[in-house]
Amino acid sequence: MTGLAEIATAAGKHGLAVVGAFHPREEDLPPEGCETLILFGPGGPEMWDAFSASAEAADGAPHPMDRWSARIVGALAEQFNAEALFPFGGPPYQPFQRWAVRGEGAKTSPVAMQVTPDRGLWASYRGALALRLRIDLPDTEPTDPCAGCAAPCLTACPVDAFKDGIYNVPACTAHVQSAAGRACKDGCLVRRACPAGATLDLPVSQRAFHIAAFLSANA
Repeated sequence: MTGLAEIATAAGKHGLAVVGAFHPREEDLPPEGCETLILFGPGGPEMWDAFSASAEAADGAPHPMDRWSARIVGALAEQFNAEALFPFGGPPYQPFQRWAVRGEGAKTSPVAMQVTPDRGLWASYRGALALRLRIDLPDTEPTDPCAGCAAPCLTACPVDAFKDGIYNVPACTAHVQSAAGRACKDGCLVRRACPAGATLDLPVSQRAFHIAAFLSANA
């Protein structure tokens, strides 16, 4: 019978980690018939290594990581007789932020971005599986990553782009594209300041890839 460990092992062969799992309720807006929802994302540098070696990373076509994710998670869905779901490709979009709360214990951080206990402000998702089976899941209670934290995220941005919990995208992009924003191109300083994600150790090249994609999308 399919189990979480089996799914995690299969995903790990492609550099993906099971970062969350839960039994959805109606208010979670799962696909019809879904009994277990599994979230995939980077749990360390392995995903970046796998993606960097892929055909999608080298073919020069748009959205290489999304296309890689669709291929890998799609293959996992076929393997486990499940439905593949993605945070991209909309509208409409799947409610991944809602699922992150249930599956990974995500909270709203002082800068309004979601933060998780193990991945801090680096939490992101490459896809999910909706299983029609109700599989056993660990009975764990996630901790609040912001409890007792001095909130260095609030003062990490050089242009205070997250003031009052509202993201000032123009101020952020203008700074990152300037000479003064050189350090930000290696990964958002606000995300890097979060103690909860300090051990995730994402490669600088991965962080820079996402910053470049962000700048392109907001050009």
